[in-house]
Amino acid sequence: MFPDTGPAMATPEIVLDARGLTRTYLTGEVEVPALRGVDLALSRGELVVMLGASGSGKSTLLNILGGLDRADAGRLRYLDQDLSGATRRRLTDYRRRHVGFVFQFYNLISSLTARENVAIVADISEAPMAPEDALELVGLGHRLDHFPSQLSGGEQQRVAIARALAKRPALLFCDEPTGALDFRTGIRVLEVIERVNRDTDTTVAIITHNAVIGGMADRVLHLRDGRLEAQTRPEQRQAAGALVW
Repeated sequence: MFPDTGPAMATPEIVLDARGLTRTYLTGEVEVPALRGVDLALSRGELVVMLGASGSGKSTLLNILGGLDRADAGRLRYLDQDLSGATRRRLTDYRRRHVGFVFQFYNLISSLTARENVAIVADISEAPMAPEDALELVGLGHRLDHFPSQLSGGEQQRVAIARALAKRPALLFCDEPTGALDFRTGIRVLEVIERVNRDTDTTVAIITHNAVIGGMADRVLHLRDGRLEAQTRPEQRQAAGALVW
C-alpha cells in the first residue's frame, strides 16, 4: 500500500477499479517493465491528476484503463463489467460507449470543419451530444464551421475535447493535454476540462509531468518506475485559472 495524505473524504461510487496491473514490453530480447502491480480506483465525478516523469508508466496505465492496451496480469473492472482478459471487440465496445480521450496532439481531420470533426464521433455513439452543443460546452459555439487551419492550437485542442465529450463518456482520459501549448492557452484548456468535470459529473484523469496541474485535482497520484508510489489530496482544490507555472 502507499500513503494517503490529506483530509478524509466520503467514498463516492467507484467507476473504475484496477488491482495488480502489470505490463512488460519486449524490446529486442530485453524485457522492460512498464507497470509493476498498480492498484487504483477512480470515483464518479472525480478529477484525478497522475504525475510522473517520462518512463514512470503513466501513459501505459492510462492506455490500459482506457482499453487501448491490455495488462499482462491484474484485474480491471468498469462498474459491474470485468474487463480482465477482455477480447479486442469487447474493449472496442468499452471505449466506444464509455471512454473519451484527449491527447497532446489534436488529431483533427484537416479537411473537416470543427462541427464535422465532432460529428464523426457523434455518428457512432448510442446517445450522442449534438456537435453544436459539444462545441458550445468548450466555448467554440461561434467557430462551428472553421477548419483546423483556421483555429489556434488551443482552439484545436478544445475541438478535440468536444469530440471526446460528444459520446457523453463516463470517463475522460487526458494525456498531456497542455503539452503542446503555451502557458495561457494551456490554462484555457484546463479550464475547459475543469468545467466538463464540474458540469457533467464526468470522471476525469489527466496525466502530466507538470506538478502544478495537480493543484486542480481532487486527488494526485504519483507514479515512479512503474509503481504508484503515493497519493495526495490537496487541502483545497484550486481553480485551473489560478495555476501558474
